[in-house]
Amino acid sequence: MKKTNALAQARALTPPSREASLKRDASVSNFWNSNQKLLEAAWAEWEMENKDNLLVPDEKLLDSRLRQAIDDAWKKPEKETAVADLWEEIIPGVYSAQFFDLKRLAEFRDYLEAVVNSQIPKRAPYGIQLNRYGIMLDPRSEGHLAAPHFQAFYNAMMNRYMRPIARLLLDTYGYDTQTFGFSIQYNPDKDKDLHAHTDASAATLNININLPDEEFTGSQVDFHDKTTGKTVQTIFEPGKAIIHRGNVPHATHPIISGQRSNLVVWLYGDRMQIPRGSTSSYGSSGHSTPKLDAPETITARQRWSIPDTPKDTFAPF
Repeated sequence: MKKTNALAQARALTPPSREASLKRDASVSNFWNSNQKLLEAAWAEWEMENKDNLLVPDEKLLDSRLRQAIDDAWKKPEKETAVADLWEEIIPGVYSAQFFDLKRLAEFRDYLEAVVNSQIPKRAPYGIQLNRYGIMLDPRSEGHLAAPHFQAFYNAMMNRYMRPIARLLLDTYGYDTQTFGFSIQYNPDKDKDLHAHTDASAATLNININLPDEEFTGSQVDFHDKTTGKTVQTIFEPGKAIIHRGNVPHATHPIISGQRSNLVVWLYGDRMQIPRGSTSSYGSSGHSTPKLDAPETITARQRWSIPDTPKDTFAPF
């Protein structure tokens, strides 16, 4: 009898229903956990099957100015101010910058479209309304996108970019050992908004991956400034990212037309620890930042380092 490969076996699986997922039925976790190794092998085979016609995600997808500033800071941490200078402060604790290279974004979107069409079961991020078009990204999440090249890109994005940027702008050092991530898509007919909430994170990086010609109306994001009581409204632009503390209240307006696609990634401490406190101070970058309950004095060299703490099992959802 001919042996069935992992990709074919994975495609033959029947994933849990939306209803079972929303109810957090025990059979849902059992499905993902019992098939974890098979799905990982299937993603590796899928990559090999498409190696000649699919993008290999890497750091070259990211904005060239950001890449250069990040490279320089990893070599000489005292150059980290060049990284901070790329980020515009929206309100205290919320910053925006170009993250993806617009010339390469179409290739990345083609890659994600191929992921969606792979027929390999994928778990939607149902901790946030079971977004129908989303995919879990972190290896600690059930049914995540386990393609090896994507995981290498994801880890580089978290370790080389997000963590030091969050430490620099948001003072999250000591609360950023663990990672989490998912994709999400807003549509007028389904998953059209997200009510006011805070994140269970020390820092959240929300990256718009719409192409320049993919216009949408609505879907503005409100950020509430606790220091002034005012709400600031922002509009996501293609390839741009917003980084903010998880405890900053925010909400997404209903999308009216088109669609908005985003990658959302989090950092937090071991066993879901997040910083507390909100007294204003100034970080090393010169940006206004709340004083959190992190160590008093953090050096540039410490900010540009990777924690050696092992990954735990406390994924938010």
